[in-house]
Amino acid sequence: MAAVIASLSGALILTILGYGITRVITPQEPCRPPLARLRGRRAALEETERWLAGLRLHERIDTATYQHRMSTLAHGRRRAAAAPGAPPGGPHG
Repeated sequence: MAAVIASLSGALILTILGYGITRVITPQEPCRPPLARLRGRRAALEETERWLAGLRLHERIDTATYQHRMSTLAHGRRRAAAAPGAPPGGPHG
């Protein structure tokens, strides 16, 4: 019985470790862009613009997504309601 519990515990630990490593090395963007909390709303919008430009330069987002997100920035919103053609729930839903 102890061997079964040890095996299951080891498998769980390896699964968690594999998940963490996969999250680190995948090319997906993080959940949120870095915030410029202390510099105000305008600085936060500028920081988000630089972040999006970096994503586009490294080909982590496609042109349509980049244009849509930049359009929302031009209207003063850091987060888009939904990307055109995106499935409901976003990347984590």
